[in-house]
Parts: sequence; structure tokens; C-alpha cells
Amino acid sequence: MSAAAAAGTWKLGDLEVNRIGYGTMRLTGNGMMGNSDGPPIDREAAVRLLHSAFEQGVDHVDTAAFYFSPLRSDNELLNRALSSWRGDVVVVTKVGPTRAPSGDWLYRGGPDQLRGQVEENLRQLGRDHLDVVNLRVNGPRTPSVAEHFGALAVHRGPQVLAIPGTANPAHLRENIAAGALRLTEEELAVLNGQGMPR
Repeated sequence: MSAAAAAGTWKLGDLEVNRIGYGTMRLTGNGMMGNSDGPPIDREAAVRLLHSAFEQGVDHVDTAAFYFSPLRSDNELLNRALSSWRGDVVVVTKVGPTRAPSGDWLYRGGPDQLRGQVEENLRQLGRDHLDVVNLRVNGPRTPSVAEHFGALAVHRGPQVLAIPGTANPAHLRENIAAGALRLTEEELAVLNGQGMPR
């Protein structure tokens, strides 16, 4: 049994994955903002690192188009690793925030910009669909995001994204309603047990 499988599994929507995944935010080697003195990671070293994680049973990866440094993009590195990997890996990405090529944060994308952000993730990852797309918002005091989530949920389907999600549990019930998502009582009980607001 692999190290990741030994930790058990959990569900991402309809997808069952090992509890241990891999977050790519610092995969570029010098942080999302390029904010360290270290050099960017060698592309082949990044691919080897991801393949090593996959070999240990990691079967889902968290990424985002806004995870990049001046010389590297996490999605590009992940694309290289996935294109040469023989197994299945669930890709979880995020939309919402927007960054300039300099790395400066610009704004949170509006509902009309979310499809473009989904398409950018598809392009960078070299995929024809995304398994899970989480709507990322800026902090707990962010006003209602129902309009954003509703716009994201419109694109749900095997051709674009299988599961729309949220990165902020405080907005979960609102997002469930806006996306016209149906959860069973069992799924709601699990979410409530994980601190979902009532």
C-alpha cells in the first residue's frame, strides 16, 4: 500500500481520492510571488518531484493559473508532469483572483470573467476538462459570492468542469443554492461535521 493510500480516502464531489494530495503553490521553487532569494526550480526537477508524489499514491493535485513566479508557471510544470504520467490524477484548480504578469494582484474576477479563467486553466494544463474548480474569494468578509458561483456552476459538465466548488466554507450554503446543486442529507451531515456554517 502506498503512503498516500495508507491515509485513507475522501470524496471530492463524486470523485474518491486519497486523503493526501499535493499543493503546487510553491512548485515554481521560489514562491507564488517569486518572493524568495532562491532560483526557480528546474523544470525537469519539478516533473520528477510530481512523479515521485504520484508514485507514493498522491492522486489529486491542487493548482491555479495564478500560481506562478516570474519564470515559471505551476500549471505549465504540472502539464509536463501529467503528459508523461501513465496514471490518473484528479486536478483541482481555482478561479477568482487575477494577477498581472509581474505577479501583482489585480482584482477578483467578476462573474463574466470566470469562464475565461476556466479556459486559461484548461489551456495551461493542456486538458480538455477540469475535474474540480473552486471559486476563491478574498477573505471571510467578502460579500455574497452567489452570483460568481452561479456563473461558475453554469459551466458544469464533462466538457468543461466536473465539480464546481468553493475555497471558503463560509459561502458554501449560498453557493450550493446559487449553483442549483443537490446534496444528500448524508453529504450535508459530513459538511456540517467539518465546520460548515449552518
